[in-house]
Amino acid sequence: MTNIGESLTNILKTVTDDVPKNPLHVGEVMNLWTYLTLLEEANRFAEIGLNTTSDDELREAIKHSWDDCDKQAKKIKELFREEGISLPPTTEPKTNSDPKDIPLGVKLTDDEIANGVVMKLTTAISICGVGLSQSLRTDIGAMWYDFLKTRVKFSAYYMPIMRKRGWIKVPPYYVPNGHPNQ
Repeated sequence: MTNIGESLTNILKTVTDDVPKNPLHVGEVMNLWTYLTLLEEANRFAEIGLNTTSDDELREAIKHSWDDCDKQAKKIKELFREEGISLPPTTEPKTNSDPKDIPLGVKLTDDEIANGVVMKLTTAISICGVGLSQSLRTDIGAMWYDFLKTRVKFSAYYMPIMRKRGWIKVPPYYVPNGHPNQ
């Protein structure tokens, strides 16, 4: 038996095969353009993290995120070229450097890197949800669904690392007045 995710993917794929592709509407373009910008900037941050940390587990997670973002960015760029949409200006890739060469006052801590990745990840998941909900073209909806699935899958992989290292920033717990645990 397939899971719900596979079922939705299969349904979207069958629908997309028969539907004529109208031009993208303004909302679809804006969401994809914004997401592409986020992916490119997330990878610049990942490159900074790779240049800064010497933690092997964090490096592996950052590389995994970089690969996911790069694949998604390439998909959107290909779509934009086919549709005649200009690409957003983004920051140039960072060159490789040795973490030992970065002075301590400038060097990001592993905690800062890990939480920076989380900020990009949570923003990406939010944009995917918005993009999916606003897509009229089924091929674009399927793309958003695939992007969302990939980012949530990475989150499930990444959060245990964050928890294990004590890097998750937890807001104060809310205990209402009169609650027995007060």
